[in-house]
Amino acid sequence: MKNHLIYTLSGMLFLLTSCDAFLNQEPLDQLAPDEYMTTETNVASYANDQYQMLPTHGTYGYGTFESDQHTDNMAAMQPSTLYAPGYWRVGQSDGTWYFGNIYRCNYFLENVLPAYEANTITGNRENIRHYIGEIYFFRAFDYFERLRTVGDFPIITKTYPNESEILTEISKRSPRNEVARFILSDLNTAIEMLKEQSPDGTKNRVTRDCAILLKSRVALYEASWLKNFKGTAFVPGGPGWAGANKEYNAGYTFPSGSIDNEINFFFDEAIAASQIIADKHTLTTNTGYFAQNPEDTENPYFSMFCSTDMDKYDEVLLWKRYDWAQGVANEVCEYACTGNHGVGTTKSMVDAFILKNGEPIYASPMWADENNSYWGDNNMEHITKNRDTRADIFIKKPGQRNLHTPPQGTVAAGREYETKPDITAATVTDKYNTGYAIRKGLNPDGKYTANTQSNVGSIVFRAAEAYLNYIEAYYERYGTLNDVAEEYWRTIRRRAGVNEDFQKTIRLTDMAKEAETDWGAYSAGQVIDATRYNIRRERRCELMAEGLRSMDLHRWRAMDQMITKPYHILGMNLWQEMYNWDWYKDGSGNSILKEGENVSSRNFSTYLAPYHITANNIAYNGYRWHMAHYLDPIAIEHFLVTSQGGDLNSSPIYQNPGWPMIGGGTPE
Repeated sequence: MKNHLIYTLSGMLFLLTSCDAFLNQEPLDQLAPDEYMTTETNVASYANDQYQMLPTHGTYGYGTFESDQHTDNMAAMQPSTLYAPGYWRVGQSDGTWYFGNIYRCNYFLENVLPAYEANTITGNRENIRHYIGEIYFFRAFDYFERLRTVGDFPIITKTYPNESEILTEISKRSPRNEVARFILSDLNTAIEMLKEQSPDGTKNRVTRDCAILLKSRVALYEASWLKNFKGTAFVPGGPGWAGANKEYNAGYTFPSGSIDNEINFFFDEAIAASQIIADKHTLTTNTGYFAQNPEDTENPYFSMFCSTDMDKYDEVLLWKRYDWAQGVANEVCEYACTGNHGVGTTKSMVDAFILKNGEPIYASPMWADENNSYWGDNNMEHITKNRDTRADIFIKKPGQRNLHTPPQGTVAAGREYETKPDITAATVTDKYNTGYAIRKGLNPDGKYTANTQSNVGSIVFRAAEAYLNYIEAYYERYGTLNDVAEEYWRTIRRRAGVNEDFQKTIRLTDMAKEAETDWGAYSAGQVIDATRYNIRRERRCELMAEGLRSMDLHRWRAMDQMITKPYHILGMNLWQEMYNWDWYKDGSGNSILKEGENVSSRNFSTYLAPYHITANNIAYNGYRWHMAHYLDPIAIEHFLVTSQGGDLNSSPIYQNPGWPMIGGGTPE
């Protein structure tokens, strides 16, 4: 049969008129099931449409590599209302209380499963079974998105007629742990049905290992959430949990008997699933060097993120293929050799990388040893000297060669050599928002830097996450590390070119210093222990700019401290030395830096503070937090269409903690 790669996907359009309207809506561009879903090709085509759920590079911008923006890792040109209490408001309609993707999966399963069981679908039966497994995977994937954004959520496994009473009844929210258990159940079914290798033989389709890795991610997420939010309204049965006020959830008890048992259940699931993947897949080799010139030895680890064909990397489990000739391309390379689409890497992220000898940067006598000491951040050109090779190969320094060939194409937007950090620019094309930028995803072939002509692939799942999931889940479950977790940790550090003795790093860790800038140093407003922190640090450094930081910070409950103590995003060390370099002088030798206009004041901080430049910035006085922001508010429309006589309290839906049931309302 014809291959259907990820890049051939086309989404179906749905007009969703209310929170439940999707449930009775047949796909507008599909034939009736008995006419359409009768062949392997058509079943595969329907499954193809669901790949639009996955996070991959879009046509414009720096792709998934800018997905850590609005965290302590990366900062966009404008701050998010997430960190400005009073600006994020309850919507009148839409929002993340959304069922469109779930409906599409249910529609498929409702129509294809009977035909599959009756053996009336023509084609390779094993392949058809695989495509059905993909739909279970995608239903689980979207339910995980609902779990992360709104928590408690209705579990719906079929389509329903357009009848108000029925639609209201199925809007009842299941406790979040039940949703997580449902996700694991769907993933278990997917694992049973998916093949080891996709039907087309590539890694552009979901396989069994993808489902196992996602299972470890979901289980770790829910276990962490229940553990860190225990005793609050954010977990079933906690004080103030709104679900207790609804008859259908009143008196809820955990299926395992207690919240502690439930926490352990999910950690155990995460441990088991992650070990399967970590034991099966090896990590890609890292030479420790960024190959600036064509004659330099290629670094496979660096190339893994910028390859146009990622099938060859055992570590990569799923990736999206791009082909400019077919009109499917991205701009990753253009923005990897400029300012990352205006999304700057933070001082906090840079400081997280330890020295190769295993010492945190503050534990090293500065400039004492040419080959071992920390060399400070006053000069960007040596900021990664002697440090974790992941920092050295991915963090850009002025003067380095970005491309092995000159930029090409009708509109060549790349830069062959890295220039000064343009911190005063006004556009995303040129702006270095924090002064720091990275090169993850940069293919050195200049032809890929032309506007929307990059064929660089987009990694969706890679096995390194499984190593990290196991380490964290085991420590959280047992308060110690077993031999397996220790070996996984040594393997990751070995690949990073760092001293494998993680206990040395733990001993030298000063949690008071780490807590100054790293949100991961906290849970529930309290500074955590050094072992727990360094597990989080390892995860942060390995997965930098891969879109998982926000998810981690939420499940760790790592923002409470900002309720009372504002946090300022900082970037490069501007005012100690680099402000006076020729970088920031005009032709007459005058400084182009204007404090309070295009850069932050030196009196505020030696480091560039991108949001503390003009007083009208919503984060001028720092990031702040509200407990309600850990979950999204549910829009008022969804209460209205499921209530009686306009009484929102009669709806089976209940609002998330801290959010009012008023359109435009702010957290209480």
